[in-house]
Amino acid sequence: MADTSPLASATYDYSLLKRCGEDVFISARVEIRRPHLVSVGSHVAIDSGVYLTTAADIGDYVHLSPYLTIIGGAQSTLVVEDFVTIAAGSRLICGSDRFMGDGFTSVTVPEEFRDTVDFGTIRCQRFAGIGTNVVIMPNVTIGEGSVVGACSLVTKDTEPWTVYVGVPARPVKMRPRAKMLEYAAKLGY
Repeated sequence: MADTSPLASATYDYSLLKRCGEDVFISARVEIRRPHLVSVGSHVAIDSGVYLTTAADIGDYVHLSPYLTIIGGAQSTLVVEDFVTIAAGSRLICGSDRFMGDGFTSVTVPEEFRDTVDFGTIRCQRFAGIGTNVVIMPNVTIGEGSVVGACSLVTKDTEPWTVYVGVPARPVKMRPRAKMLEYAAKLGY
C-alpha cells in the first residue's frame, strides 16, 4: 500500500512484503533479507539501518528504531504485537549457532556440517518497550507491558508489566498499566 506520510520520500518497496497495512513508513535504508516472510500491520515506522533476516509478524502502532538488528535466518521468527517500541541499537537474536556444539558455526560451511544451529522465536507482547542497545536471546517472550532498560541482556521470559534492567536482566519494579490500557481501548484495541 502506498505511503501517504510526510516521510514517504525515501521509503522501502512495500510490494516485496508478505503483507503491509496502512500508514506505514519503512526507510529505504532498511535491509529485509526475506521480505516474503514479513507481515507489517498499520501505523508502523521502521527506521534507517534496521536489519532483519528472520520471518516477522509486526503488529499495529509499532516503532522499530534505527540500527536495530534482528537475526536468526528463515527458520526463526520475530513476533511484535501492537503498541511495541524497540529502541535504537538493540539486537534480537532469534536464532543462533551453539558455539559449544560439535559442528561448525559459519553459514558459509555446507549445512551438513553445521548441525548446531538453534532456531527460535522472540515475541514482544503488546505494550512492551525495549530500551536502547538491549540484547534479547532466542526463545524469549517479553511479557505484556514489560519494559527492558537500556543495555540489558535478556535470556529468559519477562513477566507482564514489569521493568527489567541489567546483565542478565532482572526485575526491578512494576510498571503502571491503567492509562495505557485506557488509551488502547480508545483506539479500539
